[in-house]
Amino acid sequence: MERTVPHAVPLGQVEVFQALERLHMTVFSQSVSPCGKFLAAGNNYGQIAIFSLSAALSSEAKEESKKPVVTFQAHDGPVYSMVSTDRQLLSAGDGEVKAWLWAEILKKGSKELWRRQPPYRTSLEVPEINALLLVPKENSLILAGGDCQLHTMDLETGAFTRALRGHTDYIHCLALRERSPEVLSGGEDGAVRLWDLRMAKEVQTIEVYKHEECSRPHNGRWIGCLATDSDWMVCGGGPALTLWHLRSSTPTTIFPMRAPQKHVTFYQDLILSAGQGPYVNHWQLSGELKAQVPGSSPGLLSLSLNQQPAAPECKVLTAAGNSCRVDVFTNLGYRAFSLSF
Repeated sequence: MERTVPHAVPLGQVEVFQALERLHMTVFSQSVSPCGKFLAAGNNYGQIAIFSLSAALSSEAKEESKKPVVTFQAHDGPVYSMVSTDRQLLSAGDGEVKAWLWAEILKKGSKELWRRQPPYRTSLEVPEINALLLVPKENSLILAGGDCQLHTMDLETGAFTRALRGHTDYIHCLALRERSPEVLSGGEDGAVRLWDLRMAKEVQTIEVYKHEECSRPHNGRWIGCLATDSDWMVCGGGPALTLWHLRSSTPTTIFPMRAPQKHVTFYQDLILSAGQGPYVNHWQLSGELKAQVPGSSPGLLSLSLNQQPAAPECKVLTAAGNSCRVDVFTNLGYRAFSLSF
């Protein structure tokens, strides 16, 4: 496992340094391998760790099974976001996105396949890339973050084909409406914007904080998470976690959660959310809190549902955030164990 340890440090101090590093670790991002048997996790030190879900879930699993099978230095700064294609792991850091071949990673190789930098306004601009989104229908990748724009990259050629401008502050999150080529984005400016990819323009804006029932001025106006399912959207952050009907731009359910939420997803007839506090929250669409399942991190930034049909035995929910641990929920109702950097 690669670690960044200062030169000429006595061996005993190396262990202390590594323990301190783990103590101050944040896991920002996760992505499941195409085969469904491995999980990649990216941290604030620019490292990506690969865990074997199949080994950790095995009846013969030992403590060692919950450690990474490989860890490598991917970026100089934090790994803010990751997604997987059918062959590649894509990771985003400060100002750049990189690709790694899953087949090579699993052979314990970590040579980058390519790296791309969106066309920023100046060469000195190195904004963080907070969100990555795959658009399978057009074989493209959308990335967004600190420069307040959505950039589309053609995955076949590596060329950046469009930049969508409208946000006035940096972008936290993206979601895809799969039936139509539309993308939702949420950011620090408090707006959720809907973009039509065919026309390359913004077609709808919901300024959540301007709706009295959602507004929480003491928490700010920022949108930190969103997800979409057909004509429905759920979003949260500074404003309350809220379910919206997109066609009518109407808030239909306000979820009674005080803590700002950092990640949200639809799952069957539930909405799962996480954020400040050590809990994964299970919401019914009506707004009732069905369950609040404790994890091991004091705050959660990322949820990942492994639903790869190739590995039904690895169907789990994983949650990560302000610690070196990634919690694994085999049954949504309780934490089975934690993976650890």
